[in-house]
Amino acid sequence: AINSSFRPLSPFGHYATGGAHLQHNEMSGAPKTVKDVSSHEFVTAYAAYLRSTGKFETPTWVDLVKTSTAKELAPNDPDWYYIRAASVARQIYLRGGRGVGGLRKRYGGCKRRGARPNHHGVAGGSIIRHILQQLEILKIVEKDPKSGRRITSDGQRDLDRIAGRCAVVVQEA
Repeated sequence: AINSSFRPLSPFGHYATGGAHLQHNEMSGAPKTVKDVSSHEFVTAYAAYLRSTGKFETPTWVDLVKTSTAKELAPNDPDWYYIRAASVARQIYLRGGRGVGGLRKRYGGCKRRGARPNHHGVAGGSIIRHILQQLEILKIVEKDPKSGRRITSDGQRDLDRIAGRCAVVVQEA
């Protein structure tokens, strides 16, 4: 006779649950964090929030600069600075301790060099530095004593609040 209550172990040494643990997080009414929502939806929502508050100052040179030495033209989107700021805030949220150098690598891209092989080109540092300084003024990020920047508790609360709004909009649609 076969014991019907026997549950075999998975390859990782855990009892098989039939995937019930995977559905619990999506179906529960738990508050959503930045990690739970789509990056595109969160960045656009947070950029709109930064634009609407009026506290986030854009520099005078925002319509004149390229974002990297690897780029040929300035961005076409007039709100690109707010989108980059929202993306930088999300990156600091996901992985604290990042500084200007690490974010330059993150936002860099392929530098085309004509007939020679392509190389990686880093993004402009002054743009990222100015964004981090503005986020520090708004108390979203702070300098980490070890290195780089980290998210503040107020900043984490604000970003999670925006992420919760994104999750509600996605569920209604």
